[in-house]
Amino acid sequence: PASDPPPYLPQRAGNSDGYPLAKPMGPIGPWATGRVDWGALSGQTGTRPVVNQYSITRYSVDEWRQRNADMINACETTVDHSVQVENASKNTIIRTYAIADKTQTDCTQSLHVRAKNIDDLKCELDRAISSMQEEIAALERQRRRLKQSLAVLRMPEAIANECLERRTGRPDTELIRDRPEEELIQEISLISEIKAILLQTLANIEQQQSDNRAVRQRMEFDWSEKKVAHENDAVNCNLRNQSTNTLFKPGATRCSNEQSTEIYWEKFTRETLDMYHNCRHKSEQLRNTLDAILTNAARDLRTQADSVERALASRISCMEEIREKLEIDLRTVLQHLADTEIQIDKLKVAIRNMDYAMMVVQTRLDNRNQRPRVENCRDQPQNLLIAEVKSLEVGSSAMNAQLKQEEDVKQELVNRRNELEREIMLKRRTIAIDRDRCQLLRSHFPSSTALSGY
Repeated sequence: PASDPPPYLPQRAGNSDGYPLAKPMGPIGPWATGRVDWGALSGQTGTRPVVNQYSITRYSVDEWRQRNADMINACETTVDHSVQVENASKNTIIRTYAIADKTQTDCTQSLHVRAKNIDDLKCELDRAISSMQEEIAALERQRRRLKQSLAVLRMPEAIANECLERRTGRPDTELIRDRPEEELIQEISLISEIKAILLQTLANIEQQQSDNRAVRQRMEFDWSEKKVAHENDAVNCNLRNQSTNTLFKPGATRCSNEQSTEIYWEKFTRETLDMYHNCRHKSEQLRNTLDAILTNAARDLRTQADSVERALASRISCMEEIREKLEIDLRTVLQHLADTEIQIDKLKVAIRNMDYAMMVVQTRLDNRNQRPRVENCRDQPQNLLIAEVKSLEVGSSAMNAQLKQEEDVKQELVNRRNELEREIMLKRRTIAIDRDRCQLLRSHFPSSTALSGY
């Protein structure tokens, strides 16, 4: 029947030779017992097969069929296992490829995200570096402006000191502590204070400029490292299985002790940016402070300079007034001196005229004294002549006294003239110092724009 197994496989009802399925193969006859050969010297030598003189057999047909069945079953089992292993291998390959592709895609996506984060921070650092460079340039311009202001400040200081030195050349009676001198001393004190403030501000600016350059250098280093890291991740993002520049890198999975964590990486950059913001804020405040200092200093210096110039103008006006008053007094003294000299001449002429009258009366008396004896009497004319002599002597004494008084007045007027001339000369010298020297020097006083450093 078709359902019967093939003849090389175990049969349902037995084999074709009439042997039962479970019956083992026995000896054919007594001559083929299959005993074990054994000797005292050689020991067991083996089991001889059940043989006769015609054949050597080991297995029965059922055993042969069973062996065929076992072989076929083993082959089928092996083939089935091979198919299972092959399917498992295919599934493993597909699954591994899928996992590898997914992992590679995830890693590529992560690298893209990481590269974008690095690029974002790099761009932020780039903007910060550009901003810090602009701030450094602006602070450098302010530093040069401050140095220019310090250089210009030497001019008003020299002018004030020169004015004080020139005013020490005033005559002794004019060496007074007047308003211009007080204003000049106050101006020198103000210049010294402003100079100290500007020098301190210059030191602060130089220190801030050093801090700005240090922060810029740190940001540039960080930017350079991020540029290298971004280029590295950009190369990694473009690597594919078909790339020709991939190699085995043994030990690539080992983590270096110098590697940082992602938290520290971001913290380092944020600290750098925070340092940049703080440093830029301080720099801007310092620039604003410097601008206010220079503006206020220029305003204060110009205000004080105007006060000095007003004091000098007022002093010169006062000196001009006193000079004019002294010149008027000098003209008056000279006029009175001339009048006194004329009067002295008149008195001298009058005294000489009185001498003539005295000579006349004395001659008359002397002539009358020459009269002879009784004629030489003290008559009325004689008494009148004597009275005339006395009157002339009184008049001469009065005129001599008046002449002496006029001469004393003349000497006093001469002394006053000398004093007035000296005072006028001193006033003119003082006016020349204040107007022709000090005011001329003050005309070169810098403007507010120059004092501000522009």
